[in-house]
Amino acid sequence: MAIRKIITPPNPLLRQPSLKVAEVDDTIRRLIRDMFDTMYDAPGIGLAAVQVGEPLSVIVMDTADKEKGEEPRPLALINPEVVWASEQKATWQEGCLSVPDIYDEVERPMEVRVRYLDENGEEQERHFSGLDAICVQHEIDHTKGILFIDYLSRLKRERYLKKVIKRAHGRVPNLSQT
Repeated sequence: MAIRKIITPPNPLLRQPSLKVAEVDDTIRRLIRDMFDTMYDAPGIGLAAVQVGEPLSVIVMDTADKEKGEEPRPLALINPEVVWASEQKATWQEGCLSVPDIYDEVERPMEVRVRYLDENGEEQERHFSGLDAICVQHEIDHTKGILFIDYLSRLKRERYLKKVIKRAHGRVPNLSQT
C-alpha cells in the first residue's frame, strides 16, 4: 500500500503511551498494511504504529529468516498485552528502526503469552518464545513509550542520543526530555 516515514528521537510521540484501538475497521487494516510495507522496506522484523506517527496500540512483526529461505510469517497484533512472562531470561542483540545505528544486548523474558485482537477484531492469545518473544516484547514496549535504549546503561544511551540528535539537528538537546 504505502511506505511511511519512521520517526526517530527526539520526536515526543515515541515517549507517549499509545491509545487502545476501539474498533478494528478498514482504517486500522489499511494502517497494518502500510506498517508491513514500511517494515519490510526498512528492512526490519517488527514495527509499532507509533513509529510511523500513529499513536495507536498496533504492532506488526515477521521474524522469518529470509536468508535461510523461510516463508514470511506476518503477524499483526492490536492492543497487545503480555499476560504471562517466564522467569527465565534471554539476552539478544536488539536494534530498532526508530533508533538507527545502534545495536546492543538486552535481557528480556525468554517466553511470553500475549493477548491481542487480530485483524478481524477477534481476541487471540498466543505463546511466543525465542526471537518471536523478544520481538513482540520490544514492539509492545513501543506502545508504552519505552525504547530499547532504555535498557542500556545511562552512558551508552546518552552517548547515542547526543550523536543522533546532533547529526539530525546540528545541536544537542536536553536529554531528560528524550
